[in-house]
Amino acid sequence: MRPPMTQSERVVEPTGRGHLLLDAHPVGCFRSVELMRAEVSTQEKPPARRPTALIIGASSGYGLASTIAGLVRYGIDGVGIGLERSAGHRSASAGWYRTVAADAIARELGSDFSFRNADAFADTTKTEALDLLAERFGGVDYLIYSVAAPRRTDPRSGTTHQSVLKPLGSAHTTRNLEFADDGAARVREVTVAPATEAEAAATVEVMGGEDWSRWITALAGRGLLRTGFRTVALTYIGSPLTSAIYRRGTIGAAKAHLESTARVLTERLAAVDGRAFTSVNGALVTPALTAIPGIPLYVSLLRGVLGDRFPSPVAQSLDLWHQLTARRPDVDDSGRIRLDRWELSEPVQAAVAERWRSTTPGSGAALADTAWFRTQCRALYGFDVPGVDYTVPVETDLPWPGW
Repeated sequence: MRPPMTQSERVVEPTGRGHLLLDAHPVGCFRSVELMRAEVSTQEKPPARRPTALIIGASSGYGLASTIAGLVRYGIDGVGIGLERSAGHRSASAGWYRTVAADAIARELGSDFSFRNADAFADTTKTEALDLLAERFGGVDYLIYSVAAPRRTDPRSGTTHQSVLKPLGSAHTTRNLEFADDGAARVREVTVAPATEAEAAATVEVMGGEDWSRWITALAGRGLLRTGFRTVALTYIGSPLTSAIYRRGTIGAAKAHLESTARVLTERLAAVDGRAFTSVNGALVTPALTAIPGIPLYVSLLRGVLGDRFPSPVAQSLDLWHQLTARRPDVDDSGRIRLDRWELSEPVQAAVAERWRSTTPGSGAALADTAWFRTQCRALYGFDVPGVDYTVPVETDLPWPGW
């Protein structure tokens, strides 16, 4: 006989609107992390000394994938930071459950890697993380900065900056992919008004390189940068089809600031023979990207062209670690690590552009892999993950891994 259900144990269903779901499924999130781990083969020979890594944004997206890849393939110790919601009236956030699963992997592998649930922008978070790094490891080899936040409160001025997803200069009309409650996909045109100067500046404050630079300054001030220290912040360029809102829009301005920050940091890191990079990763289904008009349709069309050749976040993160640890990373003329060449190759972009021209609000989205895209969106919350029985009640109130 099954014991009585606890108050926080229930059947979790994918309720919500559009790409945004209100609850996350714990077992689905655990299973998705298991599948990520299965993509990574372990090292044949363990490292003589475990490298120490600080991963900012370790609970989701490329930050989580980089954490899994680093733990399994490169044997990292260190600290991962993410800001996630605990269970209450709703389940905990998906990142909360995925962090629990990632921590279990670290423990199984014998890694001294801790996860902190905190605001990466706060000075108190920096102090606590650096205290632990200093006490346990005495220095840091790598810092991966993968933060996609809608807002940032500057701890020194107290000002809260809100990012926006808008073009610069003039309004832009694009095609967007939307889903009905029954999963049916439709394409419609949307027009996005241009950002004001204040909105553009605020977006740079949130998503530019200032906080990344503050982390490096804090590490340097504590003498925690090991010789040969390397750091990378993740960025995106994307297709000309989405450039008006992305690369030439407010987010693009923030990414340009991130890239200029890398050049400044590299000069500062010369004292420890260190270097800072930006990594231009390829397209990925994330909550942040699904909110950008035009991106859902573009990514679905890209998947329609590539099929199973579309690389996973883990595959790209393994490539990132390979470049980050190489003596001479493969960078472009601007000093950026390029993991997006598969996406921006001329044949791929030509094929996507042809499908884009043929995909109009009246014609539907037959040329896009909408079923894959919807599954990816739901999997962000632990749903539609293979091997999970969603009819079984599950415990939703799980503790954050010990700090």
